[in-house]
Amino acid sequence: MTLPLFEPAPPAVGLALIFIVGATSQWVAWRVRLPSILLLLLAGFVAGPLTGLLDPDGLFGSVLLPFVGLSVAFVLLEGGLSLRFDELRGAGSVVIRLVTLGVATTWVVASSAAYWIVGLEARLAVLLGAILVVTGPTVIQPLLRHIRPVGATAAILKWEGIVIDPIGVLLTVIVFEAVSGSAFRVAPSHVLSAVASAVVLGGGIGALASGLLMVAIRRYWLPDALHNPVTLMLAAGAYVCGNAIQPEAGLFAATVMGIVLANQRRVDIRHIVEFKENLRTLLISALFIVLSARLRLSDFRDVGGAGLAFVLALIAARPLSVAISTMGSRLTRAERVFLMSMAPRGIVAASVASVMAIDLEHAGFPEARVLAPLTFLTIVVTVTVYGLLAGPIARRLGLAESDPQGLLIVGAHAFGRMIGRALSEQGFRVMICDNNPDAIATARLDGLSTHLGSILSDTIEDEIPLGGLGRLLALTPNNEVNVLAIQRFARLFGRAAVFQLVPAGSDRSTGRFDPHLQGRPLFDSGATYAELAARISEGAIIKATPLSETFGYAEYCQHYGTQAIPLFIVRESRRLTVVTADAASDPKPGDKLVALVRTGPRVESSAAPSVA
Repeated sequence: MTLPLFEPAPPAVGLALIFIVGATSQWVAWRVRLPSILLLLLAGFVAGPLTGLLDPDGLFGSVLLPFVGLSVAFVLLEGGLSLRFDELRGAGSVVIRLVTLGVATTWVVASSAAYWIVGLEARLAVLLGAILVVTGPTVIQPLLRHIRPVGATAAILKWEGIVIDPIGVLLTVIVFEAVSGSAFRVAPSHVLSAVASAVVLGGGIGALASGLLMVAIRRYWLPDALHNPVTLMLAAGAYVCGNAIQPEAGLFAATVMGIVLANQRRVDIRHIVEFKENLRTLLISALFIVLSARLRLSDFRDVGGAGLAFVLALIAARPLSVAISTMGSRLTRAERVFLMSMAPRGIVAASVASVMAIDLEHAGFPEARVLAPLTFLTIVVTVTVYGLLAGPIARRLGLAESDPQGLLIVGAHAFGRMIGRALSEQGFRVMICDNNPDAIATARLDGLSTHLGSILSDTIEDEIPLGGLGRLLALTPNNEVNVLAIQRFARLFGRAAVFQLVPAGSDRSTGRFDPHLQGRPLFDSGATYAELAARISEGAIIKATPLSETFGYAEYCQHYGTQAIPLFIVRESRRLTVVTADAASDPKPGDKLVALVRTGPRVESSAAPSVA
C-alpha cells in the first residue's frame, strides 16, 4: 500500500477539516473518557501522513510558523491567567523545588538520554532536554479533576504544571539562542543575553500590555463586548514586540501578561478567563491536528526503538526529580509516590519543539527534524502511561476514590449544617461553603469542614480541596446563586451529580423549572427553602433510620406519613443516594433512610413520603 492515500484537500476543505476533526476528537475523548490529546494526535496523524488529506505546510505556507507561535502565546496567556501567587504560597516549598531542582534534574537526565540513547548532537540533545522539562498543565488539570486526590498533591501538581510552563519556555529560549549561535562554547554569553532580554524586556512588555488593559477596563474606555478582542490584540502585540527584541521572548511576554492580570485586584477579569479557556480548547485542538499532520513516517522510522528507550528514561527521571525536590518535606510516602506518577507532556512541549525544529532546520541543522517526532512520541507515551496509571495508583495509595461519595454543600445555614452533621456521622466527607463568616464559624464549631468564600469565585475550584467530593448540593435561598453554582460544578462533577433546592413557586408542568439551567431538584417537589426552614423552626430534625425486613419502607411510611421528607439513602454497600424529585429511589432492607422528621404530633397517613 502506498502512502499517502489521497491528494491534499483544497484550502477551504483543509481549514474546515482541522476544526471538524478537532471538535470530533474532543467529543469522542469526552465520551470514552480518554485524554483528548491522544485522539487529537491520532486524528492529525491519520489526516496528515497516513491519508494525505491535510498538508499543513502547503495549506499555511510561510504563515505556519507565525500561526503556531501566536497560538502558543495565547495558550501561555491562559496559563498565566491561572497563576495566583497566594495559592502558590499555599502549595508549599515543594512547588518551588520542583520547578528549580526538579527542572534541573529532568533537564540533565533528558539531555543525557537524548545524547547517549538517541545519539543526538550535544547541542540538540541539550535543547530537547530543555523542551521536555514542562509537564503539561492542559493534561494534568483534567486528570486531577477526574482523580480528585486528597491532601496536598493536587495543589502541588497543579502549580508545578502552571509555573513550569514559562520556566520551560524561557529555558528553551536560552538554549535555543546558544544552539543557534556561531559556536556552542559561547553559550554563557548567549545565556546572559537571553535572560536579560526575555526577563527584562519581554516581561516588561507583558506587564505593560496588562497595565494598558486594566486602565482601559477600569476607565470604561472599552465596552464589555470588546474586552476579549482587545485582550487578544494586546497579547498578540506583546508577542510580536517581544519577538522583535529577542527571538521567542514573545512567549514569555504573553505569560507575564497573564500572570499580572491574574494577580491584580483592580478590574474583574472573570469573563476574560472564561473566554480564554474556550479559546484554549479550540487552539489546542487545531495545534495538535496541524502539528501531528506535519509529521512524516520516515521521521518515526529514524527515531526507532531508541526513541522509545529515550521516553522510558524520561519517565524514570520523574521519581528522581520528585525524590530530590521533596527531601525534608512533610509529604507522606503515599503523596511522594503519587507525585512521581504524574508528569505527562502536553501542547507547550509539542508547539515549542515544532517551532524550534523548523527554525533550526532553516538555520542549517538537518538533524533537528527528529525533535518533533521525539517530542510527540514523548507526549503519546507519557499521556498514555500517566493517564492510565495515575488514577489506580492514587486509589491504591488511599489518595482517591473511584466514585467519590462526599458532598460539597453550598449554604452554612441551619439546614445545611444539619445535613453536614448527619452525613458526617454516617462516615461521608462533607465540605460546606458559604461567604457568611458567622455561619461558617458556627459550622466549624459543629466540627464540619468549611470554606469561607463565594461559590461563584473564579478560583473556587482551586481553593476547595475536592478530594473525596463527588456531588454538589446548592442549598441557598437564592435560586440565581444555586443555578450559577450548578453551572460551574456541572463541568466538574457531571450534570447527574449536581443538585439544588426546588425554587419557590416552580412548576415543571408550566415550564418555570428549566432543567437545562438548573440542577436536579432535591428531595421533593415541595421541598423549597421556605418549607424546609419552616419545618426546622418547628423543631424538625434529621434522623437516620435503619430499614429491615420487618420494618421496611412501607412500615416507615405508615409510621411517619407526611411528617418526614426523605433526603438521602445510605445503601448497605455504604454508597450514598441523594433523593430527588426527578427520579425514583426505592430504599431496601439493610439501607438507612436519612430524612427530615417532624418531632411534633404525628399526622396519620398511609401515603408514602415522596421519594420520586
